[in-house]
Amino acid sequence: MSKLAPLLVALALGTGLAACASAPTLYAPASGPRGVGFSEYRLETNRFRITFRGGPGAPMAQVADYALLRASDLTLAQGYDWFRVSERYMSQTAPSSGTRLSIGTGSGSFGRHGGIGLGLGTSFDLGGGPSLSQTLEIVMGKGAPPTGADVYDARDVRRTIAPRV
Repeated sequence: MSKLAPLLVALALGTGLAACASAPTLYAPASGPRGVGFSEYRLETNRFRITFRGGPGAPMAQVADYALLRASDLTLAQGYDWFRVSERYMSQTAPSSGTRLSIGTGSGSFGRHGGIGLGLGTSFDLGGGPSLSQTLEIVMGKGAPPTGADVYDARDVRRTIAPRV
């Protein structure tokens, strides 16, 4: 049985690490207020605030693209042709300190004999890095898009970004 113990410990650690691995950032609705994915909030009939939250370690360009793609999809779903980004900001959330694995060893003695105990513990951050989120406030419109660097044709954005999702 003693030869089997190191194998069981290694198996348990491997299973624990696999369970804690961060999920890839997918283009999908967020499962909650802090969940990975997109969410939107209607401010007016043709004005929305859209947020895309990437998973830990998601590249900044991917998070920005997914926010634009959601703005494009929402614009088309609402029956509009283009959108103007009136406000844009990127934020970063530090890794959660709750995502940790602790490994410890110890010894002691019992009975009529005296004993000394020894403990060693360490932890590893398994969060995968900070999480980024991109928030866009957009105003939607119909017809030919006005000129400006902050104006996007919803169909063109969809055609450009969607194949990379």
